[in-house]
Amino acid sequence: MLFNSTCEAFYKPVSFFYNITGKPISPNWRTHDFIVVGLGLPICVFIILANMLVIVAIIINRKFHFPIYYLLGNMAAADLFAGISYLYLVFHTGPWTIGLTIKEWFIRGALINMSLTASVVNLLAVAVERHQTIFTMQLHSTMTRRRVVMLIVTIWLVAVVMGLVPTMGWNCVCDLSTCCTVAPLYSRSFLVSWAILNLMAFFIMVAVYTHIFIYVRRRSRVMSPFFFFFFFFFFTMHLCAFVICWTPGLVILLLDGLSCSQCQVLKYEKYCLVLAECNSLVNPIIYSFRDEDMRNTYKRILCFPWRRMRQHEGPSGIRFKPVKAGAPSEKNSCNSTSLEPSSPQSLLFS
Repeated sequence: MLFNSTCEAFYKPVSFFYNITGKPISPNWRTHDFIVVGLGLPICVFIILANMLVIVAIIINRKFHFPIYYLLGNMAAADLFAGISYLYLVFHTGPWTIGLTIKEWFIRGALINMSLTASVVNLLAVAVERHQTIFTMQLHSTMTRRRVVMLIVTIWLVAVVMGLVPTMGWNCVCDLSTCCTVAPLYSRSFLVSWAILNLMAFFIMVAVYTHIFIYVRRRSRVMSPFFFFFFFFFFTMHLCAFVICWTPGLVILLLDGLSCSQCQVLKYEKYCLVLAECNSLVNPIIYSFRDEDMRNTYKRILCFPWRRMRQHEGPSGIRFKPVKAGAPSEKNSCNSTSLEPSSPQSLLFS
């Protein structure tokens, strides 16, 4: 049953749960609140814009109509959703939290859980796809579009389930003794389970990329040394980004779920959440911005308004008719788009 309203505590204000768990809540703005909002807003804006750019680029460029790019597009959609969810959280945190109802608090938490879960599961799916692609020595995955669609649907189903589980009863509203400190309406058992599942996804990714790394290292005897170092760079950058962004938050949740009273989880939990959100900003940089074709597509998108104006105006501002086909194109960054196919390294590791 969604939102168990049979408990007496269900009709208590949100501040009641914060008070019994010892998490400070105030109607006044504190330095801590200003820092969180000040860091959160620009990060959200960059996340939304960067991932929108990735999605548009994949849609308009047919070179990207392959399974790996569909997964990258889906990950960009998950990261875009994460940016929107965190933006919603920013405007419903601090002193604004007091005015939330229990249902609104659970909705806020569900959005964050769904977006972060979708992002992590997408990262895992991309790792598995890379493993299959490299070991079959293909430039692109042999997965059919139907399988990719099914995989994407599965990713979002998992995310939705993980987001809605607390609202469907796995919370502490009816058992106040199990309330955690970081999220006062969530039960400690849910936090431990969520943290362990994400850590498991991380260890699976480490195992997958380590297997790929060992294989590429062995194959480097017959491959170009550049190929090996290129992959080593990608491997290190990807795992370091995931570890830096996610591990602190998962450790905080795990410690809170295990009732570590001396760990001072409240001192770091907001910053850990901001750091986890940063992974949604780093993802498009790691997976897309290193691809030459992707960068050229970005130039086409970002320079489109200026290109339209330059088709109708001369350098002096005098308006001309559009240039006919066959006329020489302008040599500038907004009009120079590579038509060469992506290199194998780009297709495998972009």
